[in-house]
Amino acid sequence: MARITLDSLAHSYSAAPKGDADWALKPMSLTWRDGGAYALLGSSGCGKTTLLNIISGLLRPSRGRVLFGDRDVTDLPTTDRNIAQVFQFPVVYDTMTVRQNLAFPLKNRGLPAAQIAARVDAVARMIGMVDTLDRRARGLTADAKQKISLGRGMVRQDVNAILFDEPLTVIDPQMKWELRTQLKALHREFGHTMIYVTHDQTEALTFADEVVVMSEGRVLQAGTPQSLFDAPAHTFVGYFIGSPGMNLLDAQVQGATALVAGTAIPLAAPYAAPKGRVQIGIRPDAARPAAEGLPFRLLRTEDVGHHRILRGEIAGAPFNMVVPEDEPIPAGFDRVALDPARIGVFVDDWRIEPAERAA
Repeated sequence: MARITLDSLAHSYSAAPKGDADWALKPMSLTWRDGGAYALLGSSGCGKTTLLNIISGLLRPSRGRVLFGDRDVTDLPTTDRNIAQVFQFPVVYDTMTVRQNLAFPLKNRGLPAAQIAARVDAVARMIGMVDTLDRRARGLTADAKQKISLGRGMVRQDVNAILFDEPLTVIDPQMKWELRTQLKALHREFGHTMIYVTHDQTEALTFADEVVVMSEGRVLQAGTPQSLFDAPAHTFVGYFIGSPGMNLLDAQVQGATALVAGTAIPLAAPYAAPKGRVQIGIRPDAARPAAEGLPFRLLRTEDVGHHRILRGEIAGAPFNMVVPEDEPIPAGFDRVALDPARIGVFVDDWRIEPAERAA
């Protein structure tokens, strides 16, 4: 296992990058502690896989360094980094049995047969494939093959890190929750450093101790799932994390008051006069139907079981509320009240701190 440090890392697929758009990865510095569980989260094309391939050694960064512990591995090939990688689509040997597939990485390292057998049996139990150990991989379903890939990635106990690149894409939806739970349990049991790439916030938030949110090659925020939800550093993080995502409304902020569509909204603390495009952000569960507040037009109600989503708009902007299933909704309500303690202020998409904290 190893602490992984990305030091002033950046990458361009262009030999002579000229502008911001030429960089697949904008400059970033991150440190992931030894034995942590991390997720790289973002929409397709944001640079997640490029970053993972740099960590694994499949790609050399244009700038910066990759360190495992105190060792600079930037120029080392994958074989010398002692990592395991599980790809989006299953990579298995069809002519081998499940047992032989799982044992392959251990046999390559010359481990004793008894040790290999014990480890293969243990991993097979973890991934629920004990009954298929002696079946050839060729006849198995795609999700079963991906479980073999996951197992082969975890069969070695001496790796510096295990890297997962969208590993549940081909898994049957009913199996995804089970496998995510198993991966979390495996991390707790063996303590490997794990980095999990996904565009699915549910996968990221349920697996990782810390999530790195990326957009257009840039790291926008890294933190615990709770911190990303409570205090997103960027409007993209606020919108991307949560279902529905954070509501964003154009505003004018003066001290401890935000003016939205001509209505004054109290804030929890005063702000210095911000310059640029100013917005306030509020989570859907921090807004409620009210007799006074922002003018709101309800478009539809969605009942999702334990709560309801009220979808509407404020001053032409989409606005969602989440209310408990048993909470009555006033007939014909047209106003919304916001919890001041949970309103964030954003300038040009970046969250700003109140004046007293900034000082």
